[in-house]
Amino acid sequence: MKTLRLFAIALFTLATSGLVHAADGLIAVKSSYSVPATADKLVAALEEKGMTVMNRVDHAAGAEAAGSYLRPTQLVIFGNPKVGTPLMRCAQSVAADLPQKAVIWEDEDGQVWLGYNDPAYLKARHGIEGCDEVLANISRALASFAEAATR
Repeated sequence: MKTLRLFAIALFTLATSGLVHAADGLIAVKSSYSVPATADKLVAALEEKGMTVMNRVDHAAGAEAAGSYLRPTQLVIFGNPKVGTPLMRCAQSVAADLPQKAVIWEDEDGQVWLGYNDPAYLKARHGIEGCDEVLANISRALASFAEAATR
């Protein structure tokens, strides 16, 4: 029943927001800001909530250093053992997808997006059982961080 409730909440959230879409396990939220500004806002929101930001990768700068071009694209890697450890106790293989990551990119039309792994996708991918409450908490936290960074 909890799984159904979690699914219903996620479906409602997606259906009621024209600014969010999900594909292949990635939830993408439209941003009102540039890639660097969105990443800055995300880092600030994460740190404010006690998350550890482990790295910030500027893929466009890396492409430029290699003599190539990539539209603005940044990756923020973050986590908190208080959140990740309970999830890994349910299915240790989820450690392959932890710490959490958020990618911020500019599409071909100039629109900026913030994307992150859908916890429901991680549940299916790793066969996670008995962690619906943990997954629901993670879903809410990720949605909150995304909103803080994009609006």
